Parts: sequence; structure tokens; C-alpha cells
Amino acid sequence: MKLNVEVIARTALGLLNEVGLDGLTMRLLAKELGVQAAALYWHLKNKQELLDAMAAIMFRELNDGLEAPRKGTDWADWVGDRVRNVRRMMLKYRDGARVFAGTYIAESELPRSMELTLATMVDAGFSVRDAARGFPVLYHYMIGFTIEEQARSGAYYPDQSPYHADELAEVVDEQRFPLVVQAAVDLFDADADAGFEDGLQVIIAGLRARYLNA
Repeated sequence: MKLNVEVIARTALGLLNEVGLDGLTMRLLAKELGVQAAALYWHLKNKQELLDAMAAIMFRELNDGLEAPRKGTDWADWVGDRVRNVRRMMLKYRDGARVFAGTYIAESELPRSMELTLATMVDAGFSVRDAARGFPVLYHYMIGFTIEEQARSGAYYPDQSPYHADELAEVVDEQRFPLVVQAAVDLFDADADAGFEDGLQVIIAGLRARYLNA
């Protein structure tokens, strides 16, 4: 098999689910590919370039079949689905959100994806500036939520995750902090999808109120 950036990055994504981002080293990746670590540096300067290449593959997967909203589709539905799809894609990979966050994606599809998103919001009544400021709020929420969600997963707590309402109740003095105990089931909601959706709708409502109903 001929070694190139695509092969290296896809192999790294395969390893990610086994070892996580912290366990993914160039040495381990080289061993998986059956080469010396030095061979990887002919194609990638460092681990950051590897992460960029991995994120680019994830981005292409995300944008497969991406189209503009159909006539009559509300901007919030299209943008909301876009954000949900990114989260689902990241959840397919252990530490997928950490890989995706902050990486530089030099993909020809990136401008098209951004154009569709901005056009959808501008057509709904946002100014270009407001759309450019507004969508990143959703994007950053999605990235942060998913990083936290994956950090709390069983992969990092193989015995028992402490992020449960009953665990919190055991260490918090209910007499001193009654609201914390009362809110524990929502603070550590086991239904991450529902929690994510609640936050998403709050942000969408805020964008609508600030930029469209002002």
C-alpha cells in the first residue's frame, strides 16, 4: 500500500476509537502502517498536520450530499440540522470533537459549505455580519458540548463515571446546597441528545430575537 496523507489520516481515524487522541502517537501510527515513524514525516510535518488531515476526512464525510435548503425551509431547521449532523459525525470517533476543534481544514468544500450557511441565514433576514457572528455561536456550542460529552464517556472512566446525579448527591451536602442536589438530574442528564437539543433551541431563539426580531 502506497503511503500518502489520505492513507495515514484514515489509519489514524481507525486507531482513534481504540486509543483515543492522547494515545494516538506517530510511533503507534507508524507501527500500524508497518513503517518507521520517520516515514510519516515525509508526508506530515507534525501531529497537528495529522489532526488537520483527519479533520479534513471527517469534513468530507459530513458534506457528502450537502445541499441548499429546499424552498420554504426555515433557516433554523436547516442550520439546526447542520449542527446536529456535525455532532453526530464527531460522535462516530472517540475524541472526534477534540480532533475537529481548532484544526485547519484546507478543503475545496469548505467555502461552499460556508456560503450555503451564510446564504441561508441572509435569505432569512440576517445581515452578512450578523450571520457571520451568529453561526459561530452555534458551532462553538456544538464543539464544546461534544468535547464535554465525550470526556465524560466510559472510555475515560472504565470503572464508573462520576458524572451521575446519584454520585453528586453522595458528595454534596443537601442542607447547604439544596438547589444543586435538586438540579443534579439535569446537570448530569444521561440523555445527552435531549440536553444538546435544549441548548441548541435556546441559542436559535436568542439569534432570532437579537437579529431578526429586534
